[in-house]
Amino acid sequence: MATDFAKPTSDQLEIACQSCGAKLVVQSHMRSTLCPYCASPSIVSRPPSANRPSPTFLVGFVIDHEHATNAVKNWISGSHIFARSDFKAAVPELTRGVYLPAYLYAAVANTQYSASIGENYTETETYTTTDSKGKTVRRTRTVTKTEWRPLSGNHCCYVVDVVVSASQGVTNAALEAVEPFDLRALRRYADSFISGWLAEEPSRGQDECFRLAHDETIEKVGGMLKGFMPGDSHSNLEYQTDLSHEVIDLVLLPIWTYAVRYAEDRPPIQILVNGQTGRVGGKVPVSAAKVTLAVIGVLLLIGIVFIAIMAAQG
Repeated sequence: MATDFAKPTSDQLEIACQSCGAKLVVQSHMRSTLCPYCASPSIVSRPPSANRPSPTFLVGFVIDHEHATNAVKNWISGSHIFARSDFKAAVPELTRGVYLPAYLYAAVANTQYSASIGENYTETETYTTTDSKGKTVRRTRTVTKTEWRPLSGNHCCYVVDVVVSASQGVTNAALEAVEPFDLRALRRYADSFISGWLAEEPSRGQDECFRLAHDETIEKVGGMLKGFMPGDSHSNLEYQTDLSHEVIDLVLLPIWTYAVRYAEDRPPIQILVNGQTGRVGGKVPVSAAKVTLAVIGVLLLIGIVFIAIMAAQG
């Protein structure tokens, strides 16, 4: 059900539950809530604005709470050998399952490029060396050489499915860590999809997200060009890309968020789980002691090998 808000403050809204009539306080960046008295869901209805448009699409939850929690536990226990021991033993705390706002961007990219293309070929050459008896001998070997030639042209493609976070609470890098989402499952947004779930409003401006998506698209085109280059190798790749027919839509993505508290003097680690695929992402705190011991171990090994070589030569 939709609920109109009243008495707005700087960071909170006061709404009335349409089931039991209780007055509820909702953070201004949230689009939905649950009544703590009757458990009825409420959708906060706002007029759209340039930086806070209404969602166009939504990807639904597939992974449930239990599956997501098990995935996080396995991810923590299986983290790399340099992870802090207290982190690997920590128990994740569920923060929430939320529909995270993000912008979905697409554009036509037209690129002028130039590069040097390398074509490999082999030659047989003769060289002089000393055999096991100390005699000078002539031998042949096959060597690979590269012939370089210039190449320039035009590359045109349609870049789709560029996703950037529209939430101040989740960085674009953190969202990328749990991508991709199967966008074939996109649904046209309706309030009924988020009923009973938390759903966040965008807290990053559309203009900012547009610039991020624009720049990311340029980088994607550069990666495409590297794979597009013919020959055995290439160098001095330069390109200029113009983007046209740019479209950007607000989409809600399913995310399970967790906080891992592993030390009293350290802030908790944010861990995200893709609510569609179960992919886990987050930063693993590194143990300085483990890194130091590893460095000392490598230096000792190098020293032992060096001493052994010197002893053999002596």
